[in-house]
This record gives sequence, C-alpha cells and structure tokens, in this order.
Amino acid sequence: MTNITEEKRTIKRPNNIIMENRKTLMISGVTDMGSFDEQTAIIFTELGELTVKGTSLHMDKLNLEIGEVGISGKIHALVYTDERDKNGGFFSKLFR
Repeated sequence: MTNITEEKRTIKRPNNIIMENRKTLMISGVTDMGSFDEQTAIIFTELGELTVKGTSLHMDKLNLEIGEVGISGKIHALVYTDERDKNGGFFSKLFR
C-alpha cells in the first residue's frame, strides 16, 4: 500500500508582459516586488528578476495575490536577470 504524503506544490503563473506605446506596462507572473522609484523598478517574476528602467515611472497596480503589476511612465528598458547572470556572465569569465 502506498502512503501518499502531502507535497508542497507551487503553481507557476504565466509570465506575460504587455507594453503599450512605451507608456504603460502590465506584468503577470509576479512573485514579489523588490524596489520602486521614478527611474527603476525591480520586480521578481516566475522567470527571474525583471528590471524596468524609465522616467516618471508610477505604479498603477500591485496585486501579489494574483501576481500582477501595472506601471506607467516613459519606459526605456526591460531587463531579465536570472541566477546564471548573477554568478557571472561571459565577460566575467573572460576577464578572470
């Protein structure tokens, strides 16, 4: 007889980014919020750390229960960083 134990399962939410005219941004799959100011937002998603850079950034929506963040302002860049990048990328290995 097989004894079934409780397993902790994490449900991964889909990670979607919708940007309209570089002015509004809706992100899903958000697990946590790092920091936020008018130039930079650090957002933790199911796929890694997402950095949003821009000017006059404003957080329109933050709902971590459903994993969504809405940002408006002038968006200049979206950059994902995952654990591999934090340990050193190509250039850090090249210049050791």
